[in-house]
Amino acid sequence: MARPEAGYEAAVPPRPACAYTSCYCEENVWKLCDYIRSQKNYPLEEFYAVFISNDRRMIPLWKQKSGHGDEPVVWDYHVILLHVASGEQNFIYDLDTVLPFPCPFDVYSGEAFRSDDSLRPEFHRKIRMIRADLYLKTFASDRSHMKDADGKWQKPPPPYPCIETAGSSKKTLAPLSYL
Repeated sequence: MARPEAGYEAAVPPRPACAYTSCYCEENVWKLCDYIRSQKNYPLEEFYAVFISNDRRMIPLWKQKSGHGDEPVVWDYHVILLHVASGEQNFIYDLDTVLPFPCPFDVYSGEAFRSDDSLRPEFHRKIRMIRADLYLKTFASDRSHMKDADGKWQKPPPPYPCIETAGSSKKTLAPLSYL
């Protein structure tokens, strides 16, 4: 499997050293963006939070940690980080994939997305990109989308407080408002 091109320096630490909470991809990506901003090794304007979903909130992704064999995982949405690098290759940072971290864009798109042509229309993906600097300024979540009707967590939340930013409201549900 392809590895990042020679000379490309990852913008974040190795996967095990990154802040990560399963099923909180939008917060994981926010934390990656925050790290990149603090390190100043790359211009933040080269990075994008990429929201993937569709009207039915059913998007299949392959090569995910929670997948089984060659079967896709069907998420309601997923968020990844795109680095539009100054070299010939762009890179994807996805803490939920079994693909390399970072992963060359062409490898990631071929392995994780496959082709919409082979999917039923209700699974076709819609993608929205938000520049990392804007994402850092406007993202917030009260995490209420992760609670069931009884107010119990569907998946345990991250150990840190909810992310709030000056340009957002705590009641903003980032995954829904950004899609």
